[in-house]
Amino acid sequence: MGNFCEVCERGTMSGHKVSHSNRKSNRVWAPNVQHVRVMKDGSPRRLNVCTRCLRSGKVLRAMPKASSEAQA
Repeated sequence: MGNFCEVCERGTMSGHKVSHSNRKSNRVWAPNVQHVRVMKDGSPRRLNVCTRCLRSGKVLRAMPKASSEAQA
């Protein structure tokens, strides 16, 4: 399930695409979901999070691991 936010549970929505001649055909709106590392319960996890949750600060991004060789 790629188009599902695991924080706010926002998923795909369906409706009609309406042409200029007012003909209706089905279409789907999907949220902008990113697979990111976030801090959840004190440990970093990979979650599918929509960009609205990232922008509003509902989740805290986890920093990547720093290797000991890169610091030396």
